[in-house]
Amino acid sequence: MAFQQVVLASGSRWRRELLMSTGIAVCAVESGVDEAAITADDPVALARGRARAKAERVAREHRDALVIGADQVVHLDGCVFGKPPDPDAHMAMLQSLRGRAHVLTTAVCVVVDGVSETFEEHSRVRVRADVTDAEIRAYVASGEARGCAGGYMVERRGAWLVEHVDGDWNNVIGLPIRAVVTHLRARGWRLPEAP
Repeated sequence: MAFQQVVLASGSRWRRELLMSTGIAVCAVESGVDEAAITADDPVALARGRARAKAERVAREHRDALVIGADQVVHLDGCVFGKPPDPDAHMAMLQSLRGRAHVLTTAVCVVVDGVSETFEEHSRVRVRADVTDAEIRAYVASGEARGCAGGYMVERRGAWLVEHVDGDWNNVIGLPIRAVVTHLRARGWRLPEAP
C-alpha cells in the first residue's frame, strides 16, 4: 500500500522521532486541545478521550492524511498523576511514586477518512525505593520532565529514578511503536523503502 501523508497530532518531539525511526515520514501539528477540559472517571477512558480529541481535531484540517493522536496517563490505585503544575507538586508527585509500581497507559487514536480507531498500551513502571528527597529535588530542578505525565522520563536523567519497566519501553517514552506498526500493517501498510 502506498503511504499517504501521516500527521502526528502532537508537538512531542519524542513521539515524532519514534515514528520517524520506523521509516515513516511524518509531520507534527499541535492539536490545541485543552486536555484539562477532558475528564473521565477511569484513567484509561481519560487517555482514550484525550487521544481521540487530539486526533479528530487535527484530522478536520488534514482530511487526506492518516492522523495519529496519543495521550499518556500515569495512574496508581485509580489516582491519575498528570503533568506537574509547579515544582512543589512535582516533588510531592515523585515522592508518592517512590518505591511503588504504577501503570503508564498510552492511548492512541488513528483517524483515516473520518473514521477513528482507538487502542491503548499499558506498561508497569517502578520508581526506585532508595531515591532520596535530595535526588528528587535535583531532578525537579533540572526541569527535564515538568511537561511529562507522572513528572518523570525513563531516559536521560530520569534513569536514576526508574528501577524497572515491565512492558513496551517506547510506550513509556511516548508512543507504543510496535502497536502502532501492527495497526498500520492491519490496514495493508508495509515497511517503506529506504530513501
